[in-house]
Amino acid sequence: MTETPPLSAVVIGASGGLGAAMVAALEASGRFNHVHALSRSTGLDLEDEASIAAAAAGLKDGPPLGLVLVATGVLHSGAEPERSYRALDPAHMARDYRVNTIGPALVAKHVLPLLPRDQRSVFAVLSARVGSIGDNRLGGWHSYRASKAALNMILRNLAIEMARTHPQAVVAGLHPGTVDTRLSAPFQRGVKPDKLFSPAQSAACLLEVIDGLKPHDGGGVFAWDGVRIPE
Repeated sequence: MTETPPLSAVVIGASGGLGAAMVAALEASGRFNHVHALSRSTGLDLEDEASIAAAAAGLKDGPPLGLVLVATGVLHSGAEPERSYRALDPAHMARDYRVNTIGPALVAKHVLPLLPRDQRSVFAVLSARVGSIGDNRLGGWHSYRASKAALNMILRNLAIEMARTHPQAVVAGLHPGTVDTRLSAPFQRGVKPDKLFSPAQSAACLLEVIDGLKPHDGGGVFAWDGVRIPE
């Protein structure tokens, strides 16, 4: 019997609170031959395609990639999320798109070719419930919502394309819930204690969701509890 080749995992954004927790959870799980922890501190900058390409090139000689998780995002980078259209600012919008949409898309461009064609693999990106158009009841947070909605469309496109060449691959978005990190810190007021997760709690939930994803789930966005979020 032919033995299944070992697979490795990659976490991009590994220096963040949730990214670091995902690296720890993956290493503890023993699911993968090796876990690559990539971040700006290792030379990968989502706003610099050359750095993404270089990081991907460094993965080519190792075991095939069974999991690629992009655990990055920006919500408030010197500017509060817009409460009204009156606060719209082109620089703020462009920054959100560069980090939340364009960066993950460029990661896919350079990393998806490294996924095995004959084994299950997952390419997952942290998205957000507020990126759902169908679930939007409050408005506001224009740049963040729009950049995540655009990300979700990119993921759908990638899933359709990958199904043609990698039938066992899954491309999906993940909503980690409200995690106690720097990203959510200014917005935790009013969050019920049982709905504010530690990075380790969220990582454990997301790992369980990832394990349960099937190829027909491709292009969807799934919350920490495994429920698919409306488009």
